[in-house]
Amino acid sequence: MTETFEPPPKKLSILATVGGVLTAIAAIAGLEYWSNHLSKSNPQVSSRSPATSEISAAKLDAKSMVIPGQPVSAGELTVKVPYVAPEAEKLTPQELAMARQAWGYFQRNWNESTGLVNSVDGFASVTLWDQAAAIAGLVSARELGIVPAAEFDKKMSQTLKTLAKIPLYKGELPNKVYNPKTLIPVNYGQLDKREEIGWSAIDLGRLAIWLKIVGSKYPQFKDESEAIWKSWKVARLTKNGQMYGTSVVNKKEQYNQEGRLGYENYAAYGLKLWGLDVSKALDFKSNAAFVNLYEQGVPYDKRDAKNSGANNYVLSEPFILDGIETGFKGLPKAYADRILAAQEARYKATNHLTAVTEDNLDREPYFVYNTLFVNGEPWATISDTGTKYNNLNFLSAKAAVGWDVLYGTDYTQKLFDFVQNNLKSEKGWYNGFYEVLKEPNKALTANNNGVILESLLYKKVGKPLTNWAGVE
Repeated sequence: MTETFEPPPKKLSILATVGGVLTAIAAIAGLEYWSNHLSKSNPQVSSRSPATSEISAAKLDAKSMVIPGQPVSAGELTVKVPYVAPEAEKLTPQELAMARQAWGYFQRNWNESTGLVNSVDGFASVTLWDQAAAIAGLVSARELGIVPAAEFDKKMSQTLKTLAKIPLYKGELPNKVYNPKTLIPVNYGQLDKREEIGWSAIDLGRLAIWLKIVGSKYPQFKDESEAIWKSWKVARLTKNGQMYGTSVVNKKEQYNQEGRLGYENYAAYGLKLWGLDVSKALDFKSNAAFVNLYEQGVPYDKRDAKNSGANNYVLSEPFILDGIETGFKGLPKAYADRILAAQEARYKATNHLTAVTEDNLDREPYFVYNTLFVNGEPWATISDTGTKYNNLNFLSAKAAVGWDVLYGTDYTQKLFDFVQNNLKSEKGWYNGFYEVLKEPNKALTANNNGVILESLLYKKVGKPLTNWAGVE
């Protein structure tokens, strides 16, 4: 790339350059809410010693890495786009019950007066990434027969009206986080103090996809969806073909390139749908390298924490979302094939079901990135600051369900069944299951339940959701 990357100060480099995919909780570890409501009921990991089998798994993980890895061939990149899963069909009663359970999260956390949703159960904070997940959940619930058309119209109308009037960062673009009850722009976790902290191109890229889906599928909302986007100064989201976000550090604004292979490409496709130049952000080749993990050549971004100031997480979610929503128009399906294959290979070697991605925790540090590879290390679980929490690695519910609807293999069926049998909550679906602790990660979030719902909608309609909606 010819674009010069200017990293922010080290202490905020990852937050500033990777963007709002951190979601609402990435920066609230230590909030009194969390320590009072969650950690007291969950023993700290430091008080436990990993079992011998876990130590063996860690050793196998370390040995599994070989660099350089086997690259994806030109032939593998010629798969038909958009991709449609061969197993797409009507939902089983079990799958429909799963969808209803996921919608329960939104019933509890939807703020009727604003149409915005709590990113985390009972906690009044929301990012635009998580609001996109809520829109995805609402569309899915309507199409799966869970929410009546009249209720859908009322909720969607309120959401769009709110997005059209929310206070913008410097009058330009939505702030990274809001209080969903009051619409006050806030910093992470500080719910009552107005504070503008910048915008995330990645968050807005996901929202861009769902505004297109809503406007295309439901004609009554087309004008409102388009008016929202046109009212924002979206030209600020890109420069020289790349995505840019802002952060405020020491009361000064920083304007930084945002995204790494995976989320960068997925979110860029959303911005492309609205006519923005994201040609470099969509380029999945120029910054890609490969690492063998359990003999599977996994793609990763060469721009890592050492040479760019941003972590180059390799995880499941962006590939799942790209497959479900666009049919792999942002990323090659061959990349997703390898990422799933490496996780299945790890299962065969360690006997640990593996479906890793980033998500909230029910204990400190409250948000981690479960990765296949990051900053030169295999199978690492880290916080946004780079601190390791490998003993908090967990199987992700949303990743398990997403992989299953896209691939429908014997392995992904095992993942789906595990979620169904172990992660059901009266309030929705828990985020995952800790591999070392052997207990559920009882965090409940909009993103986890939203991805589960849109995954099941994908299976029902049998095509990528942008195609199903008629997005052009």
